[in-house]
Amino acid sequence: MIRSALIALLTTVSLGTASHVLANEDKITKGFYSMDAMGCMLLRECTDGVDEVFSLLDISSQYDDPERYTPVALEFNNMLMAMNQVGSKVFLADERYFPPNHRGVYHTVSNNIYLNRKYMDAPHYLMSVMRHEGWHAAQDCMAGSIKNSMIAIIHNEEDVPLLWRTLAERTYPASAVPWEAEAGWAGRTEGMTMKALQSCAAGTMWSDYELTPLTRKWLIENGHISD
Repeated sequence: MIRSALIALLTTVSLGTASHVLANEDKITKGFYSMDAMGCMLLRECTDGVDEVFSLLDISSQYDDPERYTPVALEFNNMLMAMNQVGSKVFLADERYFPPNHRGVYHTVSNNIYLNRKYMDAPHYLMSVMRHEGWHAAQDCMAGSIKNSMIAIIHNEEDVPLLWRTLAERTYPASAVPWEAEAGWAGRTEGMTMKALQSCAAGTMWSDYELTPLTRKWLIENGHISD
């Protein structure tokens, strides 16, 4: 299944509120904690408090007891490396750029991931969001190239465990469920996103994964694979 994804893909969790002033705030007409603020961040017009992540240390060093992150360092850094290899970046951003109930976002146009700094203070939160949003990047790659604005599901819908489909149905609009269900699955499964991103970086996604019928049809029609 293929979907046009010009808008950002979002992951939800509750947020508090705060008040800040930043450069380019005049571009945010509806205030912080809004889709408008997020858009300013995604377009890289608002960059105050938005820091690129070059390794897990850039995140863990901002919180108490950074050694807590050591067990997830290999997986996180491997995901980050694979994303960097295809031209995608990861940023740790101030909470004021996220609407209420959002902890991370993958932007299908720039192909970057933004993590809400407020909620990355525990390794399991960090990995859940990084895997989830990284899976959306892999879906982007599956749809022909990570450089386009289309996303494709990677697994047949019936292969996604019922738990994750049910949770997605309770959280997202029906139109987003196929993509969010498998992203939710990946978000809670060690190594699943890392493997997909490494496959994307190697250019082998269409041979490493059994293509769904609609994804295969799309790839053939757009000249990415032969029949």
